[in-house]
Amino acid sequence: METVLHKAGLSRTAPSDPVDPITTEVVRHALNSAANQMKRALVRTAFSPVIYEVLDFAVALYDRDVRLLAQAPSLPMFMGTLNFCVTEAVKGIGGEENLNEGDIIIYNWPYGTGSHPQDLAVVMPAFHEGELVGYAAIKGHWLDIGGKDPYCTDTVDVFQEGTIYPGVKIVEAGRMVDPIYRIILANSRVPKMIAGDLNAEIVGVRTGVRALLEVVARHGKDEFGRAVEQMFDHGERVVRDYFSRVPNGTYTGGGIMDDNGVEVGEVPFEITVVVEDDSVRLDYSAAPPQQAGPINTPVPSTISTSRVAISMLAGMGEAPNEGHFRAIEVVTRPGTMFHPLPPAPCFLYGWPAVQAIEAVYQALSKASPEIVPAMSGGCICSLVHWGTREATGEPWADGAPHPVGQGAWKGHDGGTMLHIAESATRFSPVEVWESRNPWLLEKMELAADSCGPGEWRGGSGIDFAFRMLEDTYVTTSVERTRNGPWGLLGGIGGRANDAVIHRADGSEEHKPKATRISVPKGDLLSLRTGGGGGYGDPASRDPQAVRDDLADGYITEDHARRHYGHVDLGPD
Repeated sequence: METVLHKAGLSRTAPSDPVDPITTEVVRHALNSAANQMKRALVRTAFSPVIYEVLDFAVALYDRDVRLLAQAPSLPMFMGTLNFCVTEAVKGIGGEENLNEGDIIIYNWPYGTGSHPQDLAVVMPAFHEGELVGYAAIKGHWLDIGGKDPYCTDTVDVFQEGTIYPGVKIVEAGRMVDPIYRIILANSRVPKMIAGDLNAEIVGVRTGVRALLEVVARHGKDEFGRAVEQMFDHGERVVRDYFSRVPNGTYTGGGIMDDNGVEVGEVPFEITVVVEDDSVRLDYSAAPPQQAGPINTPVPSTISTSRVAISMLAGMGEAPNEGHFRAIEVVTRPGTMFHPLPPAPCFLYGWPAVQAIEAVYQALSKASPEIVPAMSGGCICSLVHWGTREATGEPWADGAPHPVGQGAWKGHDGGTMLHIAESATRFSPVEVWESRNPWLLEKMELAADSCGPGEWRGGSGIDFAFRMLEDTYVTTSVERTRNGPWGLLGGIGGRANDAVIHRADGSEEHKPKATRISVPKGDLLSLRTGGGGGYGDPASRDPQAVRDDLADGYITEDHARRHYGHVDLGPD
């Protein structure tokens, strides 16, 4: 098939006559505040830790042309997908003409959301004086929607992955649509949690619409529209200015998936980055064919991946809006891993996307190695647990990503945090984990020697150990277990990721990517997250920095002597 070019919308909805820059800044901050109000309302009312602790969601406001006005800090990987969710949700109910004040739509067809079906979008239109002026949207992870398992690594088509809601009203003109609500609850193993989270999302989008309309009313529709255009133009200038300083050229980077979930064998891929003057094109057309297992990334998340990768470098730390995306073009080929066609499975859509960000940075390192970091652990290292409580017979479920070591870059050691694709999310506090779930966390510590050596070292990985207090099922979604992170300019890679089940009989089973693993009471689940790659020749590292790392426990003496032979550590 021929390739497809994807670009951010450039249409204008208001006259281009400027407003004063102070008004533009007031509008920009008011919109960011409105998005943050949505986030706060959702977090305060959600039932599931995956929402209120992990923050596995995104909230955003859009104008009538579905251009991003503001997004609250949450899950960056959803950043570039919610516009697709809004567009397709509205199509699903027959278009704008079928929208009423007070309507709320749900939508989760993966090829329109970019995600697995559990990442369900909730969309509400905003009307000002009877006229549609925009949308509030939330995409959040629901713990279970009736797939073959609550979390899967081995699906072979999209229909195994969960119940599909192809754009239907859950609220019509302010009233809950009871048949749809009952269908939602009937298709979940944990209906109470789903009911609580759905109601929280309804609260969230209503909060967003109310806050958006307050901004429009305060400034008037025309002045608001002109301020938004200037806001977009500023975001575009920020990104174009960054790439005007990157050498023109065509650069290639790559990633390697351990397998596709159902077949043995690594799945390598390449991404080409073309920098031309002040624009950048990310070309995924050489991706392998769509896979038999669920490591396919639908187009909305391929585009989002590109936007995250570029915005993290070129966005100057600003909250993103549509303008930041105008300099970015994305090329895909239908029928490939980064542009799968129905009914290709895509439950693990995010894992190739995470590595794609690293591939983009690897490509740009060939143009200007000082502007990008070495590779991180390259995965979000997700675990999802579920079962039935012994005392009550109640179903339960929980899940979270886990931090990895980040790559070092020029002048700085890498830290330890969630992958930048999820950089505004987190994992639950230990106290929440242990109070809600039947396990004991026996270990959570930075892993010595996991950081990649270099003039600036990578960040450390973490060792987790979960002791099961009741019989539990676990799905592990851990990549880059066979190929550790790469370093830059002579830096050495960090350790790879892994997940291991330690059985009561003393045996061990490596299970980095597996569905519905039985972990009986007393068994131990060990998660070992990867370390970041180093930057620069280890022989150039400041000797005092090596001694400090040794004193702080980041490295052992053996590691120091092996990689930093220029440092006097005293007698052997």
